[in-house]
Amino acid sequence: MSRICELTGKGRQVGNNVSHANNKTKRVFLPNLQKVTLMSESLDRSFKFRVSTNGLRSVEHVGGLDNWLMKTSEEKLSTNAVKVKRELAKKQAA
Repeated sequence: MSRICELTGKGRQVGNNVSHANNKTKRVFLPNLQKVTLMSESLDRSFKFRVSTNGLRSVEHVGGLDNWLMKTSEEKLSTNAVKVKRELAKKQAA
């Protein structure tokens, strides 16, 4: 399973460990991913996602899962999140 946030697209970053002698070796910074269940207000259902803690704060700041999905482009979202977004769009169109 890849270490990518399903809602923000945040993934791993690459950097260096720097020793006291200024030796540099490659290392990886992984996002803090959590398995969360988010409730969709318009669909009256809950959905499970792997979300970074920073992404979870962003979702809450925007006003919930529905608002976040409608404002975020599909390139950043996972396939699971895109399905939920299209379901929301159908519900709002009807």
